[in-house]
Amino acid sequence: MTDHFFTGERLLRLVATALIRMSRVREPRDPVYDSTVQRAYDHVVLECMRSGTPSPISVPDLVRWAASTPLGHWPIQIDASVPPETLLLDPHTRTPTQQCLEWAVSAKDAAGELFENEIMYNVLDLTRAREAPESYELFRRSVISDPVLTGQRRSELIADPALNFLDDEIRKSWQPVNPRHLHKGTYVPCARCGLLLVPKEDGGWFCELDRCSRSGPVRPAEPIDAAERTGVYQVERPLRTFITGPGLAEIDLEQALHDLDLGVQMWPDFDAYDLRVTFPHGPVWAIDVKDRANPALLGRGTRAFPIRPPHDRAFLVVPAYRFKDREDYARVFDHHLDDAMKGRVELLSDTALLTLAKEEINAHA
Repeated sequence: MTDHFFTGERLLRLVATALIRMSRVREPRDPVYDSTVQRAYDHVVLECMRSGTPSPISVPDLVRWAASTPLGHWPIQIDASVPPETLLLDPHTRTPTQQCLEWAVSAKDAAGELFENEIMYNVLDLTRAREAPESYELFRRSVISDPVLTGQRRSELIADPALNFLDDEIRKSWQPVNPRHLHKGTYVPCARCGLLLVPKEDGGWFCELDRCSRSGPVRPAEPIDAAERTGVYQVERPLRTFITGPGLAEIDLEQALHDLDLGVQMWPDFDAYDLRVTFPHGPVWAIDVKDRANPALLGRGTRAFPIRPPHDRAFLVVPAYRFKDREDYARVFDHHLDDAMKGRVELLSDTALLTLAKEEINAHA
């Protein structure tokens, strides 16, 4: 009988996927909830019944649970790779947290349907067909550096000769901003990442990116008038989490490596990996930057780097704050890394990679 239940990690993935699908609904539907949402709710109720714990009384109550009840208090048995204080929805915005997005991405039956994959695969296909790597790089840099656009600036991006064949992808990627960002007639960007901040009830601000929320008090930038006649648009949430967030770390690393007088190519061969770094004395490093909250999922999802463009060493680089948040980050990653991958990719923080690059330079000065 229990074989028919979704339990443990499978149930967590199902719930995460359902929450993300609900967050993407922009207008009423019939039926109100799709089959994945209803199935997730039903299986949570079944798991509660099996464990003898009170269950959510409705799908909206399940949403309330996800925004207020840490996973350590859910009747879902998951391994120690998930911190018990993890929330699946942000309590301020009721939008999926990065942990939620990561669990859904890791689910084989959901990954292909996620918005971020759909958009970036389309952009890759279209730019490859035109043999236009510069257009791919421009699109990606725009998602990273210009996550909020006025309608006029969005139209200019669509009209850019290097991007006009990506007009559908640009329109899908930058959507009208959510009213939850509205504050006294303005939208307020984050001074660190450029994404729109969410006003908190206590008068403060909330930034959805982990890298900003862990870098001290949120700093607001110049507000944008909500009456902007051409409208205000923001990159959609999956892209913000998996392209804008780690992309900021990629660009920071690009600049730091340039400052060391190293050759740096971004997203070579249509994103074979993130950075290709060439040292004056010959060696080439391949670097993928991943700003992931869950090291277990990162370990499970790590695959061998493409052999082209060729490289001598391969690094998986994670922002240093992730290692500070979890002192076991590297151990958990290594525990979940496929045995065939061990020794083929090196996990480092961004600061550790820069230190290693300096050592490499000095050794051949």
